[in-house]
Amino acid sequence: MYRQDFDYELPEELIAQHPLEQRSASRLLCLDARSGDLGDKQFSDFPAFLTSKDLLVFNDTRVIPARLYGRKETGGKVEVLVERVLDASSVLAHVRASKSPPAGSRLILDGDVTAEVVSRQNDLFQLRFAGAETVQEVLEKVGHMPLPPYIKREDTGQDKERYQTVYGRQPGAVAAPTAGLHFDQTMLDKLASMEVETAYVTLHVGAGTFQPIRVDRVEDHRMHAEYVEVSDAVCEKVQKTRARGGRVIAVGTTSVRCLETASNSRSSKGQIQPFAGDTDIFIYPGYEFLSVDALLTNFHLPESTLLMLVSALAGTEAVKKAYAHAIEQRYRFFSYGDAMFINTE
Repeated sequence: MYRQDFDYELPEELIAQHPLEQRSASRLLCLDARSGDLGDKQFSDFPAFLTSKDLLVFNDTRVIPARLYGRKETGGKVEVLVERVLDASSVLAHVRASKSPPAGSRLILDGDVTAEVVSRQNDLFQLRFAGAETVQEVLEKVGHMPLPPYIKREDTGQDKERYQTVYGRQPGAVAAPTAGLHFDQTMLDKLASMEVETAYVTLHVGAGTFQPIRVDRVEDHRMHAEYVEVSDAVCEKVQKTRARGGRVIAVGTTSVRCLETASNSRSSKGQIQPFAGDTDIFIYPGYEFLSVDALLTNFHLPESTLLMLVSALAGTEAVKKAYAHAIEQRYRFFSYGDAMFINTE
């Protein structure tokens, strides 16, 4: 299997650069994975595809204002993208500069914030912030929302709200779980009135989610690690949903990775079990899903691991057909774009 098998041509003007005025105003492409049938809907139609037997699983991570600007002690410009907060004063981060800063050097960031370069760990740098403020306080004060590289503009005040789900409560992501961006409180209230059950997992999305696959053979790719939490309560809800004949519907590929990680751990033996720790699960065609029956997702980059995950669930040819249809019908793509619902039953 080759990464080129998941390539497609996307007109640049279909890459959404701004969110719609209303979260739930996006379009919804529905794919029946069994028949390959497609349907053009609005996201406001989504509840019609659900019943009280179903379980919707959301990722409750919150995006942190992880991008910082400043300079090196020598004067050169520097851009820092926090990948993971280690403790109150230390982070792992990507550092972009004309020349990589050595260990022991200092970065002078906006707001007169000083960070020492402690060490380098492969592509990441461990930084330690000076002063009494915690990392979270520094980021909230001078950090910028880490918009994806395909959004060709600076972040604005609007992005602090809109590049964030309305239900996010666990700070730690540097990219949004974008399928959840379509939900507003009105939609959540509607689902509650229908008695559609919900559950929340956590996956702190890392910047690696935008990294291209650099090997030709898909099987040779190694995923970056991201932190995951799946509670005992979530596992119990999944088991009860399956027992009553309902569907476990993942909201976003990150929720898929949470549920399937918890079902593939050494102790699980195919039965979902509580999990807390890093996951590098790589889901591509041929994978046998253990806990997920359906998926609400956005449209993904060509040759990306997320597109491979979607293809594993719905079938590669069906996904290619769906994407060709979406392009023809001028759907909006990627983080601030439209949604797609894949049903496998």
